[in-house]
Amino acid sequence: MIPIETLSAFVAVVIVLALTPGPDNLFVLTQSAVSGRLSGIAVTFGLSTGVIFHTIAVALGVAAIFQTSALAFSLLKYAGAAYLLYLAWGAFRAKAAPIGVGGGPKLSYWALYRRGVIMNITNPKVSIFFLSFLPQFVNPQAGPLFPQFIQLGFVFILCTILVFGGIAVLAGTIGEKLGKSASAQSIMNKIAGTVFVGLALKLATTTR
Repeated sequence: MIPIETLSAFVAVVIVLALTPGPDNLFVLTQSAVSGRLSGIAVTFGLSTGVIFHTIAVALGVAAIFQTSALAFSLLKYAGAAYLLYLAWGAFRAKAAPIGVGGGPKLSYWALYRRGVIMNITNPKVSIFFLSFLPQFVNPQAGPLFPQFIQLGFVFILCTILVFGGIAVLAGTIGEKLGKSASAQSIMNKIAGTVFVGLALKLATTTR
């Protein structure tokens, strides 16, 4: 078991990181504003699920491949950038309709959840971040390393859900008020598309 002092420090750092503007929380904010609170929460759970992948990858040493192989890093980041451009294309083409028309979001919550998973997994910077971040809180004297990595990953997920969920509720509340106007919804869709393009360019130009 990881000492409570170490876990407390870990939680504090993770919350600060989650609040720092970045691709993931911007993604949640945008989806919540465009499609509503529950849609943002669905994306949050998807992004959190991606954390499981990165945690296990670090625990097994797989993430080191993305740090040492330029080809693997490039393939994954370009796949992620292409997916973000696909999302931008969909946002720009979306029809101007108020949020809630038809009794639900434009995409199913399952589709939004998958969107969050893909967004997180296809970002090699997240793998490298976990590779450099998690080991700092692991102590060989505290027992087997693999369970410690899993424990840290679980705590990271809880913190992410807490912070991103708050962002989803706030952005979704504001978005739903604006979304009562079809013209406002059209503008929000264009803003969302622009954000996705920006994230795609940022990811495509990132380096190890």
